[in-house]
Amino acid sequence: MALKLKFPWNYQEALPVKLRGSALVQNPMLNKSSAFSASERVALGLEGLLPTQVNSIEEQARRVYPRIHRISRPLDKYVALAALQDRNEHLFHRVLWEHLEEFMPIVYTPTVGLATANFSQVFERGRGLWITPDMKGHIRHVLQQAASQRYIALMVVTDNEAILGIGDQGAGGMAISVGKLALYTACAGIHPASVLPVSLDVGTDNQKLLDDPLYLGWRQARLRGRAYEELLEEFVVAVAECFPGAVVQWEDFSKDNALRILDRFRDRVPSFNDDIQGTGAVALAGIYSACRVRGDALTDQRIVIYGAGAAGLGISRQIRAGLKLEGVDEKRIAAQVVVLDSRGMLVDDRDIRDAYKRDMAWSADAAAAIGLNDPARRSLADVVAAYKPTVLIGASGQAGAFSETIIREMARHTERPVVLPFSNPTTISEAVPEDILRWTDGQALVATGSPFEPVEINGRRFEIGQGNNVFIFPGIGLGVLLSGALRVSDRMISVSANALANSMTEAELAKGLLFPAINRLRDVASNVAVAVMQQAGAEGYGDADLTDASPEALAARVRTAMWVPAYTDYVAVD
Repeated sequence: MALKLKFPWNYQEALPVKLRGSALVQNPMLNKSSAFSASERVALGLEGLLPTQVNSIEEQARRVYPRIHRISRPLDKYVALAALQDRNEHLFHRVLWEHLEEFMPIVYTPTVGLATANFSQVFERGRGLWITPDMKGHIRHVLQQAASQRYIALMVVTDNEAILGIGDQGAGGMAISVGKLALYTACAGIHPASVLPVSLDVGTDNQKLLDDPLYLGWRQARLRGRAYEELLEEFVVAVAECFPGAVVQWEDFSKDNALRILDRFRDRVPSFNDDIQGTGAVALAGIYSACRVRGDALTDQRIVIYGAGAAGLGISRQIRAGLKLEGVDEKRIAAQVVVLDSRGMLVDDRDIRDAYKRDMAWSADAAAAIGLNDPARRSLADVVAAYKPTVLIGASGQAGAFSETIIREMARHTERPVVLPFSNPTTISEAVPEDILRWTDGQALVATGSPFEPVEINGRRFEIGQGNNVFIFPGIGLGVLLSGALRVSDRMISVSANALANSMTEAELAKGLLFPAINRLRDVASNVAVAVMQQAGAEGYGDADLTDASPEALAARVRTAMWVPAYTDYVAVD
């Protein structure tokens, strides 16, 4: 069966192991610590190296969790979890899996932003692969060496230039790749031995890092132009040769590079850009959920996107794709989405140098028709007053951009305004949920990019949904792998948004939530994976048997493929 070929970690029998003694317990992927059985200890040369009692992984997790839980500072908690992963991959993933709601903000946003910015200060052990300019000409060898005969199914690759909302972080971007892959394992059940985090460490233009004597990265100005393109080309060629069929998630590239790389390589390796496509799918799913709460439709919305970078572009593209699927014509689609950058509303009567921004711009006549004829008066406040949006999405990285005046003006025209301040980490969110709910007397439907605590307004408790890409990318990656698709199509991204929205329960919608609970992430990833597999079959990108497979059969295939962090038996081999 194709599943066994693609996922060789699904062992039904004992795992053959060549390592012995201290070399075995020092290997984090194979170390079981006190869980080695008495017979394994004899066969694998472990006698005397461990305390005599044998523990299950559940017992080990109960011992480890309280120690990490008691740590108060988020960055210290991040370091403790990383140290656990360095000792014992299975136990790390067990603890993360059992306490995902508590630890996801540590291994991912917002704490991973701190870990990235302080990467050289908290570094303890190399994890993943750094590709530097001096490796040009032998990147294939470097990849093969890093894989160490492992089957690599998935890679998260960053060049570190546009990390979250904090910009160029040099080699520290590796923390993002590591964190995302931890969530691929926790949410989609992809075995940690089959993933590879990659940092294309091509230098940094962050002078603070270059001046830091502890900085661990390539201590040069960021590689640009032809030299950058050639290095990237060699890397992709090497990936295709060394790991055929492996999925590549492009992460945190600058918007210009992100678009070019996505278009350039999507037909050469199965790949997608989470900042563009994942963010767009999450935003569209949130709007679909809001429509269910309010009893209206996507076609009824007037949508404002504040921020025209990679995330804003992705959100705009996915909303437009959703409207197109609803049968809306291009002229009306253009009128339903307004995008603003730092200079105001995108309109074709102003100088717009970026081609992708010109694609999102309104005509001057259309802007004038709603009273926005003066280019100097097209700020966010001006647009909200004139356009009367039903949905406001933040992708700007500008803390506090959604002011009280703007939110109250929006609420004047919309009974239940949808406000999605998606910028993360929390310090750069366009507004905080408590303020939005207070300014709208609890009527707004709110979701944020990073986690926020529940809010109480006038005796009512509001849970805050998290419009996080983690609801999308694990399922996409798993679905592409299980389908055998060699291309990630735009339609695969679009159906993932529908699958996420359809994962919402009536109870969650009744609370005004727009996204599922974090503890249901595995179910959501499964739903997204099934939708992606169906679409891959429909487009002819996936395995032939997908076209005849029922959703139930595909769901069963997904459940079988999902790895659960548990120890398997070992057998000693020479």
